[in-house]
Parts: sequence; structure tokens; C-alpha cells
Amino acid sequence: MFGLSRGDAVLWLFVLLLVLAAPILLNPFPESSALAQFNAGYPDLMQRFLIFGIFAVGFNILFGLTGYLSFGHAAFLGAGSYAGVWMLKLLTINVLPAIIISTLVAGLFSLLIGYISLRRSGIYFSILTLAFAQMSFALAASVLTPITGGETGLQTALNDPRIFDAANTTGNIPAPSLFGMTMGDSHQVAVGDWLWTFNVGYYLCAFVMMIAFYIAIRIFRSPFGMMLKAIKSNNERLSYTGINPRPYTLAAFVISGMYAGLAGGLMVAMDPLAGAERMQWTASGEVVLMTILGGVGTLIGPVFGAGLIKYFENIFSKINESLLQTWFSFLPDGVSDFVVTVIYPFVGKGWHLTLGLVFMLVVIFLPGGLVGGINGLYKRIFNKSNQAN
Repeated sequence: MFGLSRGDAVLWLFVLLLVLAAPILLNPFPESSALAQFNAGYPDLMQRFLIFGIFAVGFNILFGLTGYLSFGHAAFLGAGSYAGVWMLKLLTINVLPAIIISTLVAGLFSLLIGYISLRRSGIYFSILTLAFAQMSFALAASVLTPITGGETGLQTALNDPRIFDAANTTGNIPAPSLFGMTMGDSHQVAVGDWLWTFNVGYYLCAFVMMIAFYIAIRIFRSPFGMMLKAIKSNNERLSYTGINPRPYTLAAFVISGMYAGLAGGLMVAMDPLAGAERMQWTASGEVVLMTILGGVGTLIGPVFGAGLIKYFENIFSKINESLLQTWFSFLPDGVSDFVVTVIYPFVGKGWHLTLGLVFMLVVIFLPGGLVGGINGLYKRIFNKSNQAN
């Protein structure tokens, strides 16, 4: 299918099924239930799952295939975000030009940074990318304030001179749209007796995600991808064969940066705001965690890792002490207070602690990430069943 092997086609279709069924799968608890807090099937959060999934899949093309660990990929996410907002301000409120230009701008920016950073490898490469990202953050936060909006960020305004849109000086600030359909709009479509809710922003992200995932599969299976794996396996030995690995690593770096820019463009398509915090080192560290948690070098692993981290960030961080008291109110008073006291540091503002523990457990017991652990379990069960037969 579309040039994919049978196994890759099944994987792509599996991801497509998950994406289409996400609004149902992520809402397993009734709204009246005490566990409704754990529902994550609302459009804003599902969009973030997909956007950061694209970001992580792109990062995995560099880190998973070549072994080059970049600590500065947030610079391309931020560059794409700023470019996207400027397109919404200057060209049109239609999000397509913003998404395309965001990807191209991030690609050019990553070409510049990659050309310099890839003169070194190992930890020196990682530090160089981190330095470039922090310089970009400092420029966006202060020096380039007329372009970036400084610490307050850059956003669309009512009087923006959009070339391809009619003049608008009254009413509300126009929301990003796709051929007249506003990103935040939800439409209900009746299919027989079944009512399907269609959120424009989510399904646009889903469409872009599936294209990005398809391209990643083709890269992984291509001769180019095999060359990147050879670089990761033994860069020095590859050089002895007369092949210069640097153009391949630079190409992987630029492709990875374009994925980050695409994610940044989708962010502003959903919410037309770009801030310098998207270029901070913490954002770069977050995509590293996503990739490692899901499984470095696997195709679907970064998507799972992105979903896990964003779930913790948006769901666990909202659990407060009063909600815990409600959940454990069936226990005797002293026991209830004790349980809440023990659990509370791991939720709410302490959700990072829970994420850190999960990360430690994955690294210790599942060094191949979540996907590596699932594959290992599958092989173990499959081998046992074959031996039994």
C-alpha cells in the first residue's frame, strides 16, 4: 500500500485507527463518574498529542537513526511558530500557508545550525545545539522583540494587514480557519443512527500526522535510512569506505528540523500565539524524554511517548487535594487523610515526580522504551506458544 511493505502498511493503518478512534478511546469514563478527571478525549488535548507526536517522530529521525542527540530542537519548534503567526498576520488567516512556511523556515534555520553543529559529534554536538537553542531563546525574548513580541509573545491582532483577506477593523480578532472552517469548530455528522462529532482542528492535525508518519516510515525503510543506521552503527568505519557521512547527517538534521517546524506551525494554527518559551532548553529536553520513553529508533514509539508525557502534564497536573479527598472519602477519616497525604506529592504541581518515576522504571526495566517492552513481551509469548506446539 502506497509503497509500504505489508508490515509497515499494517502499522500505518493501526495508527490511523487509533487517531480516528481517539475521541472515543480517550473518554472511557462517564462525565458523572469520579474518574471523569482521567478522560482526555477533548479536542485541545488530543491536538497536542498529535502535534507533539509529529515533533517526536521528526526528532527520532535524527536521534533514532543517526545517534546524534540534539538538545536544541526547540529552536526549530519556536522558529516555525513565529513564522506561522507572521503568515497569519501578513498573508491570510487560512492556516495552510502558515503551516507550509513554518516548515520551510524551520528547515532553513536547521540547515544553518546543522551545518555548524555537525562539525562535531557526541557530547560536543549536543552542547552546540543546546547553545544555539539558548541563544535563539535569548534573541526571541529580548533582542528581537519587534519581531517576536518579546516575553509577552507574538499573536494576531484585529488590524493585521492580511494581503489575501478582506480588511477587518471591527468585531473580534479572526480565528485561524481552513477554507472558512474555524479550527475550534465542531460539527456533528449523522451516519445512520450514529452521531459523529467532527472537530476541524483535531482532524487537520490527524491528517498532517498521518502524512508525517508515512514519510517517516519511507525514510526508515529507504537506502537513505539504511545509510543513517550505518552512521549510528559505526561512523568511523563508514568513513574508511570512502563515504562522507556528513551530508547524510545534515540531511537528517534538516528533515528533523522541518518536522519540528511543522509541529510549530500546527500549534499556531490551533492557537495563534508564539512565545519565546517554546525555544527553552526544557522544551528540547521534553522531546528527548518522549523519544526515549516510547522507544528510540522505533516508528510508533515517539508517538506513544509524546502522548504519555502530555497526558501527565494535562491530566495529572489538574488533580488537587480536594479531588483526592472526594475519591478516598469512602475510607475512614484517618486512613483517608493518610492516603491523600501520600499520593498528593505525586499529582498536581508534583506531576513531574510521577513522570520522573515512570521514566526511571522504563529506563531500568524497559531499555528499549515502551514499544521495545511490548515487542519483547510479544516475542516471549509467541516463542512459548511455538514451543508448546
